[in-house]
Amino acid sequence: MPRRVLLAEDDPVFRELVTEILQDAGYEVLAGENGRVAWDLLRERGADMAVLDLNMPEMDGLELTKCIRQDESLKELPILMLTIRAFIEEQIAGFDRGADDYLTKPFDRKMLVARLKVLERRILK
Repeated sequence: MPRRVLLAEDDPVFRELVTEILQDAGYEVLAGENGRVAWDLLRERGADMAVLDLNMPEMDGLELTKCIRQDESLKELPILMLTIRAFIEEQIAGFDRGADDYLTKPFDRKMLVARLKVLERRILK
């Protein structure tokens, strides 16, 4: 059974690209156009891992990460943050909120899949 990945990304073109990359790698993808939609999808359908954009309307990736970490049933969910922001302060904020890894855009598709595989091995047993 394929692992289910929650994807929260507000850019429709990038959301479709990441969805395609993850599906090609064998993952099932639940995609939401912002953090609020993704949060609803996560609570309704569940996921094994999350790939969250940092900058989104309604609820950004930091807020969504905080919600996930405060939920007893979801707090161990592996989270990979995606963003165009390369500033150290932004990355630290993501890690402080509970992100497990961080990947800045643009990125190589193989690197995205490799990072998720690492999270699978390290966190999902």
